[in-house]
Order: sequence, then structure tokens, then C-alpha cells
Amino acid sequence: MSINKFPPKPRHDPNDGPVYLYGLHTVRAALDNPRRSKRELLVTPNALMRLKETGPIGKVPIKETTPKELDRLLGGEAVHQGVALEVDPVSRFGLEDISPLNLVVVLDQVTDPHNVGAILRTACAFGADAVITTARYAPRETGVMAKSASGALDLVPLIEVRNLGDALEKLKERGLLVLGFDSEATEPLRPRTDNRPMAVVMGSEGKGLREKTRGLCDEMVRLDMPGPIKSLNVSNAAAIALFAATAGRNS
Repeated sequence: MSINKFPPKPRHDPNDGPVYLYGLHTVRAALDNPRRSKRELLVTPNALMRLKETGPIGKVPIKETTPKELDRLLGGEAVHQGVALEVDPVSRFGLEDISPLNLVVVLDQVTDPHNVGAILRTACAFGADAVITTARYAPRETGVMAKSASGALDLVPLIEVRNLGDALEKLKERGLLVLGFDSEATEPLRPRTDNRPMAVVMGSEGKGLREKTRGLCDEMVRLDMPGPIKSLNVSNAAAIALFAATAGRNS
């Protein structure tokens, strides 16, 4: 008897249709987010018990399921831990909705949902007030993004802007230093010892920052790396950038 080695394809298209969040940490963060609209919780008995140990479920409808059913729904590569939550996309914010703004991460056409999710997680860990993405050339919310963010999608405000240049100008008007990162920048990043509010701007996975975005940055810096590889995945670069840029600040 032959064995199908390919993982099952998801029943829904993650880029068009319902949004399913999965994994215990991700679903718990979504359940705890009062702004999040929850439609249905698909959960195994064991996962439901584990969820209840971490907090209330709320009024969301519950449907008991099996790991195999979740595999068929989400695809065999989804690490769902026995739970999936059908939701509406998280509420997006405008710049005027967030105050104060002391630390912001700005993504210039970063399109990979794994990277955006990982950057959200890092931004949350460093206490960022928001993450800004472009309306075009940015991923829609998916379970992949939410899983990579490990709950941060429901903890850090996500701001979607149509014109990144206008958004950077508004950040400057609010007193933020706009710090752009590029591997070809002449100046290396040095830890900052002041407490001036800051926007850390990261470019796309392949092209980096666009020329117009570079021109609007107050400073352009590079990450100095002594090893033979001089470039990093954008989510790794964002983590290093946030640490180096904030390490000298007073708490």
C-alpha cells in the first residue's frame, strides 16, 4: 500500500477566506483581546482543558474536534496543538490612535508573513508601541503570521498606512527620530544613550528600503557583523536593531 508523504492541503485558502488562528499561545492572546471578534473555537478536549487552565474562554462558540480534522482544515504543517480559533482580522489602528509613541517599528514592504509575525513578537518583547506596515505589499493576517508572532498580534497595535512617506513625516512631527537600516549605510549603528522617541525602519527581504524611504530617514545606519555573512533575515536584523538601539536607554 502506498503512503502519501505530502501533508494534506488546507480546506480554506489562507489568503482568501476565514482567518484561523492556531496554537495555544496565539489563541489565548486572541481570547484575551477584547477588540478581537471571535467566531468559533475548534478544539480537542485536551487542548480545551489546557486553555481553561490559562484563563476564561468567554462566550465564543466551542466545537469539539480532533487533531486529524484540524490537520485537514489548516494543512499538515500547521502546529496547531489541538486548537484553532476562527476570527475576524485584528483591528487596525491609525497613527492618531496611539499615544504616546516612544518606540515604533516601521516595515517598508516586508511581505513574508513569517517575518512580519516574528518582528511583531520582537517588537512586543522590546515594548514597542506599534508596528507600521504599508497597505500594499504587506501580508494580510493569517494563521502563519499569528503563529510566528506567538500572541503579539493581539498585544501590539498594528498600523496600516497607504503612504509610508506621509506616515514618516507624521512621526517626525511627533518628535520621533526616524532611524533607517541598510547594509550599505556608511555609519554603523551605535547604542543610543538618550531617551528620544524612535522609529526603527526596516526594508523588504530582497530590496531593502526604497529610495524615497531612505531620503525621509533622519539617519541611515548598518549593523556591523564581523563574520563572513554580512546580511541577515529581516526579522533577525530587527531584533538586533531594537536591542542595539535601545540598550543604552534609561528605563
